Amino acid sequence: MVRRLFDLVFSLLGLIVGFPVLLILTLIGLFDTGSPIFRQQRVGRHRKPFTLVKFRTMKPDTASVASHLASASSITPFGRFLRGSKLDELPQLWNVLTGDMSLVGPRPCLYNQVELIEERYRRGVFDARPGITGLAQVNEIDMSTPELLAETDQKMLENLTLKNYFKYIVMTATGKGAGDRVKG
Repeated sequence: MVRRLFDLVFSLLGLIVGFPVLLILTLIGLFDTGSPIFRQQRVGRHRKPFTLVKFRTMKPDTASVASHLASASSITPFGRFLRGSKLDELPQLWNVLTGDMSLVGPRPCLYNQVELIEERYRRGVFDARPGITGLAQVNEIDMSTPELLAETDQKMLENLTLKNYFKYIVMTATGKGAGDRVKG
């Protein structure tokens, strides 16, 4: 309950204070791909679908697969900057504000990631809201290792104190973790 309150306050503050940055990135993205906002169905809390919003980092015709299965040639130059700076995640503050996500939680996966979904279901990970960042992200564990990712998500949720909540946010904001891997 307290984490949800922090999610609401910080996402609203982030959207208000970050509005000029969001606007500038949207305009640059418009010139980069013609379609700066990326929407995708993801697996949410209790395995319910929700629409994730991010800044587009790949060409619009890129197949809808997990990042580690996408080709590096699909990433635009501006997209590379967005991914490296993690600014591509900013629109997800809207997902946090609406209650589909939390600032901290397991990264939401795609419905075609069956092995990861099964592992997370078995470990009770879907009882929590998915997050923008978490233990796996700051330790550079991505969706290419489903069992390890689900295990790390479970461990994070079992030990998610307010101290850890803020620790993962600060670690992410200061550059810990490389973001989603894309094959070269």
